[in-house]
Amino acid sequence: MRLAIINGPNLNLLGKREPEIYGSNSFEDYFESLQNKFTDLDFTYFQSNIEGEIIDKLHEVGFDYDGIILNAGAYTHTSIGIGDAVKGIKAPVIEVHISNVHSREEFRHKSFIAANAKGVIFGFGLKSYDLAIESFL
Repeated sequence: MRLAIINGPNLNLLGKREPEIYGSNSFEDYFESLQNKFTDLDFTYFQSNIEGEIIDKLHEVGFDYDGIILNAGAYTHTSIGIGDAVKGIKAPVIEVHISNVHSREEFRHKSFIAANAKGVIFGFGLKSYDLAIESFL
């Protein structure tokens, strides 16, 4: 099974940015642990702070991969374009967030992705990604 993990803006700062919310591990270290835990799966990982690059990556993998785990970060709440890209591709998408977005600022309660996603997982820290992977198995 081929799964793509796509992370959006500021997730390259995991381990440094607001550790009380996002934890102290870098995503690269966490991704390595996912590869070691789910050895039967073929993973790719992509991160960008640029909305168009995220859309391009969704288009690139969205017709060939078995699933996509997408943490669009703040673009979740602002990007109609990313929401439309999720709607336009074949691969099912699980929207993931590390924090509980509903316990944070009100603008984070709206997602332009959720309506077109297979599901949404949030609030379990980096384990949200594990849960998303499990949903594809």
